[in-house]
Amino acid sequence: MTYSWGHNRRFNAYSNYFKQSFGGRIQKVTIDAGFTCPNRDGTISYGGCAYCNNNGFNPSYCIPGKPVSQQIDEGMAFHRHRYKNAKKYLAYFQAFSNTYAPLEQLKKIYNQALEKEDIVGLVIGTRPDCIDEAKLDYFQKLSENFYIILEYGVESTYNKSLERINRGHSFETAQKIIEKTAQRKIKTGAHFIFGLPGETREEMLSQVKTISNLPLTNIKFHQLQIVKGTAFEKEYAKDPWQFELFSLDEYLVFMKRFMERLNPAFVVERISSEAKPSLLIQPKWGKIRGDQILNRFEKLLEAEDTWQGKYYQP
Repeated sequence: MTYSWGHNRRFNAYSNYFKQSFGGRIQKVTIDAGFTCPNRDGTISYGGCAYCNNNGFNPSYCIPGKPVSQQIDEGMAFHRHRYKNAKKYLAYFQAFSNTYAPLEQLKKIYNQALEKEDIVGLVIGTRPDCIDEAKLDYFQKLSENFYIILEYGVESTYNKSLERINRGHSFETAQKIIEKTAQRKIKTGAHFIFGLPGETREEMLSQVKTISNLPLTNIKFHQLQIVKGTAFEKEYAKDPWQFELFSLDEYLVFMKRFMERLNPAFVVERISSEAKPSLLIQPKWGKIRGDQILNRFEKLLEAEDTWQGKYYQP
């Protein structure tokens, strides 16, 4: 069976989307350009998000002291060795808020990436309160010649949760900037976390209708992980019972239910996250990698004869 997204996988998978768009594999090269966040430097608050330690996810070549151009060269060399069929690359500005600087400074940083022959675009992770009209003008212009996506950390549709994790912005702020970005025909992504303290499983699931009504191109999900060097590490040590963390089987069943109700037009980039084992405290799912989790998820969808958007209601 071929679904509305044009292939036979049971969800609108990121890898297939790029094969259809570019005719082959496109690989992300992660970059840490040395940005910070307004909830870290005191502009809004201090300490950052309660779950956040970017060292838990950055690859070894991704060091903020290195020039962006050097990180890209080393990242492409790493991926050429690992993925023999990767020919073109996206520069993925992942760590912290990658639009949290004056526009002229951003242009210098991004130009270092776009000058590379094999870089076909930018993936820019940021916060919804770190974008303004001038920056949107710039990205809109870039998107005429490159693949550009602004990936907003939203995390939850519940303001109670955003306050709980020291996010420093409301869901309404995120909704407004997502709409503004999409109106300019800039590809728009969003990131959500399942398992935040204070949210029941049914509350997590009920977000799907609100999320599905956002004008998104791509979407990412992951389970809450307690990692070292975060505020949640300290909270978990004092009172672990306030965290209702998913087991792997629980998470796969939850994601199945969520995916069945999700807008089928959304490209799903990932359904889970994989922190470095040396930093991960909980939940520990054993020595299982992200691709293995995805394989188990797809087998569950097949076993239950279900797919992304099966019960979607606009």
